Amino acid sequence: MSNYHVSKSTSSKKWRIKKEGGVNASGHASTQAEAEKLAKKFAANSGGGEVRIHGLDGKIRDSDTVYPGKDPCPPKDKKH
Repeated sequence: MSNYHVSKSTSSKKWRIKKEGGVNASGHASTQAEAEKLAKKFAANSGGGEVRIHGLDGKIRDSDTVYPGKDPCPPKDKKH
């Protein structure tokens, strides 16, 4: 189970996908949506986990649990 972070790279001006605790980026994408999709794919391939999406200010603005990871705060909304 691995967690990934999606953030804007200051050096390349692209969106960076980085494994939590890793030194180097796992990948880059032109858009945040592409980077989020790749991060979710990486997390799924490693047994699930959390994908945390950072805004341009560097703060986490969203977090998604990727199956088969266990969400530490599962939503109460059962429609989605």
